[in-house]
Amino acid sequence: MDRYERLANAFVGLADTLVADYDVIELAQQLIDNTMELLPITAAGILLGDAKGALHVFASSSEQSRLLELLQVEADVGPCLDAYRSGEAVHVEDLAASAARWPAFAQRAAEYGFQAVLALPLRLRTERIGALNLFLGNTGPVQPADVSVGQALADVATIGIVHQRILSHSELVNQQLQTALNTRLIIEQAKGVLAERGNLDMDRAFNLLRQHARRTNRRLADLAHEVVNGGPTREIIGTPTN
Repeated sequence: MDRYERLANAFVGLADTLVADYDVIELAQQLIDNTMELLPITAAGILLGDAKGALHVFASSSEQSRLLELLQVEADVGPCLDAYRSGEAVHVEDLAASAARWPAFAQRAAEYGFQAVLALPLRLRTERIGALNLFLGNTGPVQPADVSVGQALADVATIGIVHQRILSHSELVNQQLQTALNTRLIIEQAKGVLAERGNLDMDRAFNLLRQHARRTNRRLADLAHEVVNGGPTREIIGTPTN
């Protein structure tokens, strides 16, 4: 399967979420998966704004990228925040050379082996709801075609998150985003439970949780609630990765 076919499949997969009762958490994670598959990047993460415009960590490809996103939120500075606030892509070809701009972020990124970053806004017309961070293991420019692919995927995912039927009802949009952010906290707690009970790292725990939700045709949020509330975890922990 060539890149164009994989890209088409990615758009179809994201478009499939435009239904009445879609899982916004799974949509965000699908965007992460698509960027990891289609672009020459090492890791990815998503920050999503709440009803007041404050950003929160919403999805990530690894625990390292999640911690980098969290660092940006706590410091209130970073490429992802700049992309969110400006509505424009922020490309840093060499984080070490730009360390003065975001010293703590650049230092932590270097510790994780990330040398460059591309941050893309999650936007729909003039509305911005978050940003997508793409981390690279090498310095240098990102090809314009790759930037276009990343932004196109982000734009399609944004439509899914906002949902066209409630675009004119900002209160409902904010309520949906806030609910999604609260749900993400439950998922993080469920990851911790699985990690502790199975002696797993957080990435492995999340992958097992997500795989079990897909295999049993359940919403990720519902399964996470069950785990946090004391539900059985043996079946999830014992699930082999695909």
